Amino acid sequence: MGELTLLAAFMIGLLGSTHCIGMCGGIVGALTMGLPEATRQSSLKLLPYLLTYNAGRLFSYSLAGLIIGLLSSSIGGFFQIGRFPVGGIVGGLFMVALGIYIGGWLQTMKPLERLGGHFWRLIEPVGRRFMPVRSPLQALGLGLFWGWLPCGLVYSTLAWAATSGDAVKSAMLMLAFGVGTLPMLLAMGGFAEKLQRFTRHKWTRYIAGILLIAFGAMILTKALSGGHKHGMDHSGHTMQQEMPLQH
Repeated sequence: MGELTLLAAFMIGLLGSTHCIGMCGGIVGALTMGLPEATRQSSLKLLPYLLTYNAGRLFSYSLAGLIIGLLSSSIGGFFQIGRFPVGGIVGGLFMVALGIYIGGWLQTMKPLERLGGHFWRLIEPVGRRFMPVRSPLQALGLGLFWGWLPCGLVYSTLAWAATSGDAVKSAMLMLAFGVGTLPMLLAMGGFAEKLQRFTRHKWTRYIAGILLIAFGAMILTKALSGGHKHGMDHSGHTMQQEMPLQH
């Protein structure tokens, strides 16, 4: 399931990147406006700034995944009741909710965005110190704060990553998600317009949503059948111990 989980995280980032444009597009515009006109009008000169913005953002996603993974591994009992995999059930439900969100059927992630907004207000003044951006190093620093924007897509993926109970796995999952958002946020000019038209098309979103819901259902089925199987094994083992006593 490891490779499939990373692929799912990548697809969430890729297909949810229209949402990223809505949240982050204005920030990118504000950042680039502080650059010299010659830099802004040259894709080659602008690229180092875009790369460092996004490198900082992806580092923040991975760091958040690492932190949540460390926390979840230290309270691993919360994600496992006996042999029943609560973590798998929570992860599956989050995946279904993400599918509904990306499909555009319900705003299932809005509560998480509101919660994230409280956290963002604490660190946003620090991020402003990096503006206006004059060098790629400043862009990197700003990107580190950019990654903590209150975004339902990011925080819901983070909540899903928490169910792994492993710091490295959580960090890798968040990195895969971040890599999925790169094509849209790095795209410029005509290619960006074509990519936006593709991701905004209702059938693209519908198909992505259905695939994520199906993947979530698969995770839930695996978790529920696993818990049931372990319970049956435990019962069977108990009966085998009791049988000799009856003789």
